[in-house]
Parts: sequence; C-alpha cells; structure tokens
Amino acid sequence: MTVPLRHPAAWLTIGWSLVACAIIGSLMPGNAVSKLGLFKIGDKLLHAGMYAALAIWFTGIYPRSRYVAIAVGLFLLGVLAELGQGAMHAGREPSLGDVVANSVGIAVGVGLALAGLGGWARRVEDWVVGRS
Repeated sequence: MTVPLRHPAAWLTIGWSLVACAIIGSLMPGNAVSKLGLFKIGDKLLHAGMYAALAIWFTGIYPRSRYVAIAVGLFLLGVLAELGQGAMHAGREPSLGDVVANSVGIAVGVGLALAGLGGWARRVEDWVVGRS
C-alpha cells in the first residue's frame, strides 16, 4: 500500500518503468552500452546513481514501514541483474563492484528518505493541487 496519493497508479507506473529501464540497461549487450557512452560518467557512479534514484522514487510513494522491503528488493534486483549479465554472454560480466555500488546508492536513497525526503510524492501532489 502506498502513502495516500491522488494518483497512485501513475506514480507506480513511472516507478516500475524506471525499474524496467534499469533492467534493460543492466542486460544490454556490452557493445551497445559502449556506443551510448554511458561509462563516461563512471560505471560505479552510474550504478550508485540509478539505485539511489530508484530508492528515492519508491520511498517517495511507500510509507516508512516499507523502506526495508524497498532496500531488500532493490538489492536483489541488482544481484539478479549482475547474474543475468553473466548468464547472457553478451560482452558483459557480473561484478561484485557493481553490487557494492548499487548498495551504496540504495543506502544513500533510503538515508535521504529517512532524513526527510521520504513521502515526497504526496508533497508534490499537494503542491500541484495548491497551485491549481
């Protein structure tokens, strides 16, 4: 159950779309990733940033009581993505460093949520309605 939101389906759809993007990006063949130039900002920074964004997104739409489940779910997503890279044999290899970077991102995202950013989606909706 999400925090009380006016448009929970929209928030969830965007969130799961972000998860799909993370999965696609993780399982994309190595030559396609290099063509996109994504590693110019640093592979580990990209991992940490993506998982921080996912953690911030989902802590924005779920109550604090779900933060542990969000963190565990995102951690498992990252581990499974790395295992998927190894299984595909498409120019990508699983990396413990990537799992660590994902975990750092998750910790940063959940930490920001605990510091006051959590539940941000409700505040955005209230702000938008107040401006109407």
